[in-house]
Amino acid sequence: MASQSTAAPVQPNPARIYEVLSGYQASFALKAGIDLDLFSAIGDGPQTATALASRLSASDRGVRILCDALTVFGFLTKNEDGQYGLTMDSSVFLVRKSPAYLGGAAGFLLKDEMLRSFEDLPVAVRTGGTVLPGEGTVSYDNPVWVEFAHGMANMMFPAAQEIARRVIPSTGGSPTNVLDIAAGHGIFGISVAQHHAEARVTACDWAPVLAVAEQNAMRFGVADRFRKLVGDAMKVDFGGPYDMVLVPNFFHHFDKETNIRLMRKIRESLAPGGRVITVEFVPNEDRISPASTAPFALVMLASTRNGDAYTLSEYRQMFVAAGYSSTNPVALEMSPETVLVSRV
Repeated sequence: MASQSTAAPVQPNPARIYEVLSGYQASFALKAGIDLDLFSAIGDGPQTATALASRLSASDRGVRILCDALTVFGFLTKNEDGQYGLTMDSSVFLVRKSPAYLGGAAGFLLKDEMLRSFEDLPVAVRTGGTVLPGEGTVSYDNPVWVEFAHGMANMMFPAAQEIARRVIPSTGGSPTNVLDIAAGHGIFGISVAQHHAEARVTACDWAPVLAVAEQNAMRFGVADRFRKLVGDAMKVDFGGPYDMVLVPNFFHHFDKETNIRLMRKIRESLAPGGRVITVEFVPNEDRISPASTAPFALVMLASTRNGDAYTLSEYRQMFVAAGYSSTNPVALEMSPETVLVSRV
């Protein structure tokens, strides 16, 4: 006689709903730690809340509560003596003197404009696009991209280095004349120049943004092979010919027809045998996986008029329509994003 299962039936549980609805608390606790430079203060060694409060000119109560929360959220440790220390990630990415410091990203990711776009998300869902003025974050010369350039360079650095070091040589050798479209902080083009001694990089973006990219080119020692091309990528004359064109994190801001027009324009600037290197969040065809990239479409709904997270098949369709014969994906080890290598 078969035994009957004694497992308890699964019951509804509101815990996940609470977790998501209160998720902003962790975001703002982390931002508070960054703004106070709390992690740098602990960088010299574990300290009590009282010692940290004195160093940060803050209240004992406030520092204790914030540090306890950051410990719960996984950004600090706390020993039996009440001393707070850094986790491995915090010591590498949240101490200001670290070369891999990512604290600046909070200024962009939690910028008022970005938060506002999500506060009115129901309206964006009803209308199919952002409630932000104009074209949203891609409005002409939007200052949000200066914040992006300052804050996101270190965040993108590992992926940019991997592309320049591993992906580009394996897909056609060292480039000499490179165009970096919507360059922002310039890190993708700068990384190419670092790893390929003959590469000369032309960075295209709005003038205030390119000022940040130029500083980064000097910082990484490639300013002599770095040139600025000021203007709207949709309108400015690219010049050329280029044997490689970088398009990092740009297509997702626009609709398919706009992307096709841009890729046609890029094709006209390519040298024979040239390639286009696209870096993008590319969800699977089901659009709900992987979890690291699929939700990015929601960011585009909230912040742009017509942007989206496109699948590989959609990119291939767009690029074929623009005159490219092949588009091959390359997975990155240092980023959830995908590199697409396209050729005419």
